[in-house]
Amino acid sequence: MKMTRLLLLSFFCLLSLGLATDEIVADITCQAETGLQSEFGIPHELEGEFFPGIPKINYEGPSSKNPLAYKWYNAEEKILGKKMKDWLRFSVAFWHTFRGTGADPFGAPTKSWPWEDGTNSLAMALRRMKANFEFLKKLGVERWCFHDRDIAPDGITLAESNANLDVVVALAKQLQEGTEIRPLWGTAQLFMHPRYMHGAATSPDMHVYAYAASQVKKAMEVTNELGGENFVFWGGREGYQTLLNTDLKKELDHMARFLQAAVNWKKSIGFNGTLLIEPKPQEPTKHQYDWDAATTMGFLQRYGLADEFKLNIECNHATLSGHSCHHELEMARIYGMLGNIDANTGDAQTGWDTDQFLTDISEATLIMLTVIKNGGLAPGGFNFDAKLRRESVDVEDLFIAHISGMDTLARGLRNAAQLLQDGTLTELVQKRYESFDSKLGASIKEGSLSFEELEKKAIEWGEPPLTSGKQEFAEMIFQSYL
Repeated sequence: MKMTRLLLLSFFCLLSLGLATDEIVADITCQAETGLQSEFGIPHELEGEFFPGIPKINYEGPSSKNPLAYKWYNAEEKILGKKMKDWLRFSVAFWHTFRGTGADPFGAPTKSWPWEDGTNSLAMALRRMKANFEFLKKLGVERWCFHDRDIAPDGITLAESNANLDVVVALAKQLQEGTEIRPLWGTAQLFMHPRYMHGAATSPDMHVYAYAASQVKKAMEVTNELGGENFVFWGGREGYQTLLNTDLKKELDHMARFLQAAVNWKKSIGFNGTLLIEPKPQEPTKHQYDWDAATTMGFLQRYGLADEFKLNIECNHATLSGHSCHHELEMARIYGMLGNIDANTGDAQTGWDTDQFLTDISEATLIMLTVIKNGGLAPGGFNFDAKLRRESVDVEDLFIAHISGMDTLARGLRNAAQLLQDGTLTELVQKRYESFDSKLGASIKEGSLSFEELEKKAIEWGEPPLTSGKQEFAEMIFQSYL
């Protein structure tokens, strides 16, 4: 706590001397006078309300017409013996909510939030962090996620970047006091800066590899300092554009060594969070090495890392890889690798990562069927890796989008719980495989029957009967709970 206040006080001391924020480096020499730190609170520059027209969002029930109220998400209500807030463990994505501008490849930014001053200064970063905590409190959400360079600006040197990050993290620690708010996860942004154009862990240049390692080191340290529960690796540039100039094996080997070094560092600093890998097939690279859940799990198994990582499944990434979100979640779940969900969706008429808020009740119900079977997601949760549409420019739209996403998943939870409690669909699935419940079926599952023995049985039984898969009935049952 003392160090937190000293860092912040040092920063505002520099501001009072008229120094530009991009001149702040690791060696901050403006010292606090004895005793000042015990009286230091939120500076005047950060006081006031960022969302003055928005009340705290409360549950009003399905009949409510209030757009700034929950209709289905009742945090303290118990479903299957667990509170909804514990099933869902919602999180706000700092990058989309506070750094999203509405820009796209064909148009300039459309969003101009009242707290923004048009800069990427350190002072602006502190203002955004204060806005983030007010947003979380008004939503009633206790978790948030961040990239290191989203919350603090890049400096000219690595040391300067780290110093900037320390100042912002010091404020976040102070804002956390007296609350349950903590990061669901942190990560290092290893894809935006030009140095990472060829990749980070898979760059052909060892200087870039080392820089990326240094950035992950620091990002993991501050995630741990803030009490974060997980740390994510998303390899947006870890892939290739053409194999003609790529040593595929070397890049995969390097990525594995990088991840092992991250495991080692996690243990050395006493970080007890879960390390997560987020699969995505492509974009921005033509081919990304962690293409989907199965590919990523195979990679981890091949390099002896399967016990050190779990997966962060993003629904829009699932559809980009040619799968449904439900498929990717089930693949991760059955192998004990489901760690977190980035809750969003894409648009069936586009072919890229649109990162829209999930509002499809059917998909939410399928997602929650997996989550319930998994026993929940903790220490993971649902992070809204989703952004407002380019045309949505009102401050209240930030709240409405999150309310809608939270209500959708809450409704999915209610539906899935009723569906499982009813048992009809579960019984249908079990009946399809009931022949394996016989003594002979058990021998097959144990692997104790040879092909020769199975051949004798096949000759004895003759042609197998045709049995219905009852797909339409299964769909009817599912739809009746939506």
